[in-house]
Amino acid sequence: MPHVFVYGTLRRGEINDIERLARRLLLSPPLLVGEARVRGRLVDFGDWPGLVEDGDARILGEVYTVDDPLLAAMDAVEEYDPDGGSLFVRRPVDLQVAGQALCCHYYPIEPRLMGGAVPIDHDDWVEYRLARDTGRADRIRQAAG
Repeated sequence: MPHVFVYGTLRRGEINDIERLARRLLLSPPLLVGEARVRGRLVDFGDWPGLVEDGDARILGEVYTVDDPLLAAMDAVEEYDPDGGSLFVRRPVDLQVAGQALCCHYYPIEPRLMGGAVPIDHDDWVEYRLARDTGRADRIRQAAG
């Protein structure tokens, strides 16, 4: 069964949480293997991140074992087109997870299609998003004040 590394909205508790995705589609649940890091840098598209494969940061994510139907569902969430032309691409990456070497699929972005995405100086999308959204909420409250 394939392994996947997720770093953004497919992580636990996020808007496309992989476990909720599987339940909603009546697919076999993913099995969490552990956390890992992938070299790259994050960019902010607003509601979701992208991972650019260049850069020296080590981006935090979760690794799951999934079956082929769930991997296909993830492809749909990421709007991945194996024939090209999609923002997200699916690529293999070798990772160390919980003491074991695994080859995982993951979804970096095609940099030439990132448009006006804002570079993030952070290695964890969830932590960044929570801080960003909390700051945004604080500014709204202050303005209404």
